[in-house]
Amino acid sequence: MTARPSPGDLLVIDGRASVQFAGDRALTFRVVSMSNQPTYHGWIWLTGYVLDRRGEATAKREVYVQLAGLRSARASETAARRTAPSRRASSYARRHDQDSAATGDRSGLRAGGDTG
Repeated sequence: MTARPSPGDLLVIDGRASVQFAGDRALTFRVVSMSNQPTYHGWIWLTGYVLDRRGEATAKREVYVQLAGLRSARASETAARRTAPSRRASSYARRHDQDSAATGDRSGLRAGGDTG
């Protein structure tokens, strides 16, 4: 991404954008604003929010990065992570339902006033 980012853009900021974000320090970043402050050629100050794996903002930051190193992040991937049920939770539910059906145990299905 060599064009200047716009507010609302979702970016991957990693070691390509600046060495301070290399390896496990990489960020998914939602741009809020760009500074017009003079910088070295090809560099820019960005203000925005760091997003976690679920796409939720965890911190507001100002970062100094190379335009040529910025990559667009796919919003659909972040949203999919946010809405996808955990594999562990869904496999537990299926296993629990199968166990109840096989044994005829319907104790979890009693109505609140049912004493049994």
